[in-house]
Amino acid sequence: MAAESGKPAVVLLSGGLDSATTLAMARREGFACHALSLDYGQRHRFELPAAQAVAKALGAASHRIVRLDLSAAGGFGHSALTDRIAVPKNRGKDGQIPPTYVPARNTMFLSIALGYAEVLGAFDVFIGVNAVDYSGYPDCRPEYVAAFEHLANLATAAAVEGRGRYTIHAPLIAMTKAQIITTGLLLGVDYSLTRSCYDPSSEGLACGRCDSCRLRLAGFAAAGATDLIRYRQQ
Repeated sequence: MAAESGKPAVVLLSGGLDSATTLAMARREGFACHALSLDYGQRHRFELPAAQAVAKALGAASHRIVRLDLSAAGGFGHSALTDRIAVPKNRGKDGQIPPTYVPARNTMFLSIALGYAEVLGAFDVFIGVNAVDYSGYPDCRPEYVAAFEHLANLATAAAVEGRGRYTIHAPLIAMTKAQIITTGLLLGVDYSLTRSCYDPSSEGLACGRCDSCRLRLAGFAAAGATDLIRYRQQ
């Protein structure tokens, strides 16, 4: 898929299934997509080279990786994704926010994406959050996205001076994982390039038991598609 020369947009790209689909959807809309990934001290850093591969395969106009250490070593932490806290396996839905929640992560990510967009002269930011098949994170809800969009138009010189209005796009927000996968396959997403596991092996094999793996596997099964990444346990 060749890069477009259309209106610029910033797309947050983790290297996982959802963000890859979001990038493909933004490309379908004709945006020149500037992909942005965050190296935040996550234990599943295999997603970063995956993001590079996805950005290239889907024809992103550019791809940047920004270093932002949210681990305990960096003075933040308090998450199973960044600290020596066990990643829950085979977790049932109990209504509680799991320890894989990273405090204020999407707010920080969107803030960086917003600053990047303002520098680029872009007024569209895409994020692959989902409020249907997800782990229950508070910063994945529609009201959160709407609130951040409101903030974006209050907090930037470009918006205040009337040069444009920012839109935070969350095209997956109301989709099931199966719908996301089906949409991505229709748009030519190569999901074998993506990585979703919260607790991969040292070789990068997915655990098959964390929330992210279970949602991914259930989504592929419901979509009637085959997941081509390698798992160490299913």
